[in-house]
Amino acid sequence: MSQETEKIKKLVVFKKKIEKKIEELESQLNEQRLLLEAVNIILLEQGFKHVEITKTSITAEVAQMKEKPAAQPPLQPSAKQENIIPLKTVTGEPLANIYMNQDSLHVVLAEDKNFNINTPPFRHFLIERVLEKMQEKDGELTRTGELTPDKIFSYNIIQEGDTIHEIVIKNFDANRLKELKSSIRWTLEKMYEKTEGQT
Repeated sequence: MSQETEKIKKLVVFKKKIEKKIEELESQLNEQRLLLEAVNIILLEQGFKHVEITKTSITAEVAQMKEKPAAQPPLQPSAKQENIIPLKTVTGEPLANIYMNQDSLHVVLAEDKNFNINTPPFRHFLIERVLEKMQEKDGELTRTGELTPDKIFSYNIIQEGDTIHEIVIKNFDANRLKELKSSIRWTLEKMYEKTEGQT
């Protein structure tokens, strides 16, 4: 009996090691996918032809935001918010602040920058390749009963005209938070570089 117990204990320890390794590999895979997407975007910007696909879900969501009163001030930190994460370029230029609490992320874009929703790679990379993919994955998990509808990843883009003021994200975990921070920062930096080049 003691030998069986010892065997089970060893199997449990081995199982935990395997699970940890799988988590590490999944994290690495996500990072590699992000890098691949970044390379694809750069290739497209350097002259590869790309047929732009308009997403009806994006335009519908954007249209809903436009119907709201225009002069909504960006979210400011409150007692409820636990963490503020500044996003900057490699040279230290402020891009946005992420106000994070248990329920949501509020990405408030720098007021002195003109972040236009039509400036690449916002739609093609951040929305289509990152945000929508997360939403689609949770949709699948809901259909298989692994996730309840109220826990589905969701996002809203708050804008005035074509200018983006804020991105609100709900239902994310630690792994997604890491991916979201790097993806949003990279996207905003590329957008800023493009707008700076036009001035």
